[in-house]
Amino acid sequence: MTEPSSDSALMDRRALLRTAAFAAAAIPIASEATLAQAKMASQSMGVLPPDAVIINANENPLGPCKAACEAITKILPLGGRYDRMGELNALTNEYAALHGLKPENVAFYAGSSEPLHYTTLAFTGPGKGLVMADPSYESANMAAQISKAPVKKVPLTKAYSHDVKAMVAADPNAGLIYIVNPNNPTGTITPREEILWALENKPKGSILLVDEAYIHLSDEQSVVDQVAAGKDIIVLRTFSKIYGMAGIRCGVAIARPDLLDKLQPYYQNAMPVTALVAARASLADKDLIPTRKKWIADSRVETLAWLKSNGYKPVGTSVSNCFMIDTGRPAHTVIAAMQKEKVYIGRIWPVWPNAVRISVGSPEDMASFRTAFKKVMDAPAVASNADLKAGPVGVTHGKFLS
Repeated sequence: MTEPSSDSALMDRRALLRTAAFAAAAIPIASEATLAQAKMASQSMGVLPPDAVIINANENPLGPCKAACEAITKILPLGGRYDRMGELNALTNEYAALHGLKPENVAFYAGSSEPLHYTTLAFTGPGKGLVMADPSYESANMAAQISKAPVKKVPLTKAYSHDVKAMVAADPNAGLIYIVNPNNPTGTITPREEILWALENKPKGSILLVDEAYIHLSDEQSVVDQVAAGKDIIVLRTFSKIYGMAGIRCGVAIARPDLLDKLQPYYQNAMPVTALVAARASLADKDLIPTRKKWIADSRVETLAWLKSNGYKPVGTSVSNCFMIDTGRPAHTVIAAMQKEKVYIGRIWPVWPNAVRISVGSPEDMASFRTAFKKVMDAPAVASNADLKAGPVGVTHGKFLS
């Protein structure tokens, strides 16, 4: 049998990369923004009024910090060029040094949705399943539908953390086990020691994907150090949440170089220079994380205390910029009623049709939320035609753990 020549092998590899790139270009990437927009479109929300309270997409109303805004303004005249100033290398080196990593452990993307999507495509397929919590962030599940991977959804524990032992046991052929910490939508924590247990006991050959988009809002310790230890783990971070850069788009995948290489065939666009300089400026602001963490926590704690004192039912103990409420009625009717009060909340996860996620906004946003929510919940529940056809809601999937 004749061995293929090196030129032939190179051509085959290039063809494979082109095929993967074309496939990726045709694949819609689900992000928090697109999921929120899809929900709005389904409810015919259109353009929101200028006085709307928007707490439906886990955004940070503070926006980028002052230094980030100044850095963006300064580089705007160079926005007609790609990154010729070495900003990507500078950000990569600084980020790696800050976290005790090597630059080759760090890959920046325009938001963390891209590496989440590409990681799922790279490590799952018909014979390599995805294991995730339910409810949790939906994007990986949507990517797994494209890779034709079997998906195992594991209910949260009674404390609303990821049930890591059940997840590890869910699929002996798992290609990817996905943990969001703190979890989206519940805002609840999975203790670091449980994640480390999953890392050590997962099926051989599988990868643990830990999404730390909201880690800065909690007191929980990151698992980034496991990357430096050479483990089978990919950690995702974003500048969208505590750094307030959701509309500017900057995220990072952290892993061994060989794992990051597997994401490359699926496409990686050039990073916007505005995002690069804003991220560097944000990292240099040492007061940003503790100050914003407290600001968001104060608003969250006040709102959760009010909900409980008024007999409403938050789900679990959130340490993030979102939380869930068991409304005791089809949650989509609550969303629609709140919309009439110009307060935009959402989304709903199918496993909990009576629960709705609330993003934590400014103190003023949350004051408006409390007023509108009390008005909506004090009114009699009104069933839609869809509810009447579907019958009783919440008998099985709608139940919450006690």
